[in-house]
Amino acid sequence: MSIQIYNTLSKTKEDFVPLEEGKVKMYVCGPTVYNYIHIGNARPMIVFDTVRRYLEHKGYEVNYVSNFTDVDDKIIKKALEEGVDSEVISQRFIEECKKDMASLNVKPATTHPLATQEIDGMKDMINELLEKGHAYVASDGTVYFRTRSFAQYGKLSHKNLDDLRGGNRSLLVTGEEQKEDPLDFVLWKPKKEGEPSWESPWCDGRPGWHIECSVMSRRYLGEEIDIHAGGEDLIFPHHENEIAQSEAANGKPFAKYWMHNAFLNIDNRKMSKSAGNFFTVREILAQYDPQVLRFFMLSAHYRSPLNFSAELMEAAKNGYERICNCVDQLNYLSGQAKGDSLDEKEAAALQEASGYEEKFDAAMEDDFNTADAISVIFELVKFANTHASEGSSKAFLEALKKEVVALSDICGLIVERKAEMLDEEVEALIAERQAARKRKDFARADQIRKELLDQGIVLEDTREGVRWKRA
Repeated sequence: MSIQIYNTLSKTKEDFVPLEEGKVKMYVCGPTVYNYIHIGNARPMIVFDTVRRYLEHKGYEVNYVSNFTDVDDKIIKKALEEGVDSEVISQRFIEECKKDMASLNVKPATTHPLATQEIDGMKDMINELLEKGHAYVASDGTVYFRTRSFAQYGKLSHKNLDDLRGGNRSLLVTGEEQKEDPLDFVLWKPKKEGEPSWESPWCDGRPGWHIECSVMSRRYLGEEIDIHAGGEDLIFPHHENEIAQSEAANGKPFAKYWMHNAFLNIDNRKMSKSAGNFFTVREILAQYDPQVLRFFMLSAHYRSPLNFSAELMEAAKNGYERICNCVDQLNYLSGQAKGDSLDEKEAAALQEASGYEEKFDAAMEDDFNTADAISVIFELVKFANTHASEGSSKAFLEALKKEVVALSDICGLIVERKAEMLDEEVEALIAERQAARKRKDFARADQIRKELLDQGIVLEDTREGVRWKRA
């Protein structure tokens, strides 16, 4: 069975056939970095990280690109409030975003491009669009995309240009008087006082939002890509405009499959600061293990709206702990096991257990149905709890554990808990490190520092000696 993906472009599930055999080019729109990421940002990060993990599990080499929008009105506003350069704000929150992503076990992208480092490419694409008649320059130096020059505009959002022009005024991109058509959108805009800007043939200014992703996708993945993904709020106008720019400039299809995750609601209401139900990932992680939040995000199909509430997070915590407790128990029994080799009954049980991987794959290959995939992990946990006992062989217990951990790992769930280090163990390792440094065995000293860091223990070398703290 091949992987099936629901393609927003065709509104149907389609067999996944990559442009190049064995390779996947995937672009996921990243956050605008003016604050800590909120739990709405976390959903696409976790969902599409899981898609990537599954594709890699099936043997694909995935070139995964996810940008940071580091020039934007909100970043500029925050910078002006703090009296610093925009770059100070964007760099600060890029680092904070990466910390949150790491805590949620989201793998770093193959490339994390920054919009401000790709300005030359944006000017090049804008020039191409001007030369081909798809764009024009207004009297103040603003460059607009001529929307009606792209015949297929609306094919992703399934909106009709004339309907947009007529009845649905709210859908129009803001209509300055200088536009040829109110539907035309900005490719380059003149600078305002106090804003970051770059020189261009048209005016000193900065790019429009949409051109950024078209250019970064083309530079790091090529003119045609396999999967473009993001939240459903990006379908129109952002992704629609990306298609128009990219296909008008490149003269070929932009992305083969378009994937969009549904919204995250809070207590059945849309998340917003004004409603007082806005949560950053940091705020949630102060109350819950990051893995619980990841588990929660995967407990519904990515195209289904997901409701966040204290009750549902508690349920996610209980579900996640069921898997961890199973792995803990298998580790404990394995440590106590007398026999090492499988008997016939255990071999038959492992043969039965292998069927869970097939069920898991079937769920994931049906448009990455993580909810059903996690249900399969629960079935495997129940199987393991039923069949593992003090009389089981080490080989049997280790094989069961390996299966539970492997399926969880494809979902990015860390279910094998590290044993908590005791204070005296830490002190003993610090003493060993000091001794290693005295005899100039710096390799061992560095190794001990890393071992402790992996256990969440940070060492600080001070004049008074070595201090340590739990991270």
